[in-house]
Amino acid sequence: MTSKKKPDNVVFDEKSQTYTASLKPYATDIGAPAITTTDTVAWKNRNIHAVNKQINAKYLELKAAYDLMMEQFEYNNLVYSAKFNFEPVIGYIYHLYRNKKQEAFLSVIGPKECNFDYIGTFKLNADKIWERLETFES
Repeated sequence: MTSKKKPDNVVFDEKSQTYTASLKPYATDIGAPAITTTDTVAWKNRNIHAVNKQINAKYLELKAAYDLMMEQFEYNNLVYSAKFNFEPVIGYIYHLYRNKKQEAFLSVIGPKECNFDYIGTFKLNADKIWERLETFES
């Protein structure tokens, strides 16, 4: 059985043995514009640059949050490992010092009222996390 080949401009489906030009999502006649692929390199480069900037900004944001969290972690270790003979009250201000033996201790006495090596001023928040206060007015 010899099948007769249809011309290139005829859209014929061999399986269903029907003409399918009207079913195609694109024009199939000879006068139709040529289908060409668009250059997507510029679009890709633009978007790659934009996405990289966005990811880098998110990374820097997360890194800053991580650095802040690690700083809080170190301050909490420092204060919780210090010596104190009282139960700190949430919201009160305390001062951290080093004595002559280089041991850290927590006190309610302000830095202007004593001669110990002043480390910092801290406040215990409701989450039991020690917050370092940048400045202290006595």
